[in-house]
Amino acid sequence: MIVLRNVEKYFEHGPTKTFVLRRINVEVKEGEFISIMGPSGAGKSTLLHLLGMHDSAWTGEYHLLEHAIHKLPKKDRMELYKKYFGFVFQSYHLLDSLTVYENLDIPLSYRNIKKSERDSIVCDVLDRFQIVGKKDLYPNQLSGGQQQLVAVARAIVASPKIILADEPTGNLHSSQGKEIMELFKRLNESGTTIIQVTHNERNAEYGNRVINIADGWIAD
Repeated sequence: MIVLRNVEKYFEHGPTKTFVLRRINVEVKEGEFISIMGPSGAGKSTLLHLLGMHDSAWTGEYHLLEHAIHKLPKKDRMELYKKYFGFVFQSYHLLDSLTVYENLDIPLSYRNIKKSERDSIVCDVLDRFQIVGKKDLYPNQLSGGQQQLVAVARAIVASPKIILADEPTGNLHSSQGKEIMELFKRLNESGTTIIQVTHNERNAEYGNRVINIADGWIAD
């Protein structure tokens, strides 16, 4: 489903290069649940954002299904992102000018779904995450944990083929965190491919494979 070949990312400082990712070769099969682990600063989140096409300043090959992402212009990459991906950002990335309801509606608006059907889907997700009472609030009116729940809800609302999650339970109580991981497990069992960055060994155990990164390299 996803193949990275010899992917590298670096920053240039005059004549010197500081590498963030080095010679990354990864294959992700459809339906896998992968955990990316490693120390802080190892390149985990950088790799996740590269997979999510938020970063285009890298070298190497990235294949997604039949698409050669490394050859596509930014506009085409964004269309594929909207079609296939849901992303849980570590810092939420909710749109401050939109209500919780409107934030959840955004991913559905990218697809060819009638407004009445979108309303039904959003209501179901609000109910599933027990945030119906927050639907008319804005992100700055929510606690960190509530924003995290909305961010996870937004990532799954359009039933994406692939969920990318950066520390998805980082700001949640342990019971809420377990609920989110159980939800991811159920989504994965129904065919959704999930790639998460986590420091949490318990969360990593929900996956079927761990990719360890250290100093930008995939560790054997």
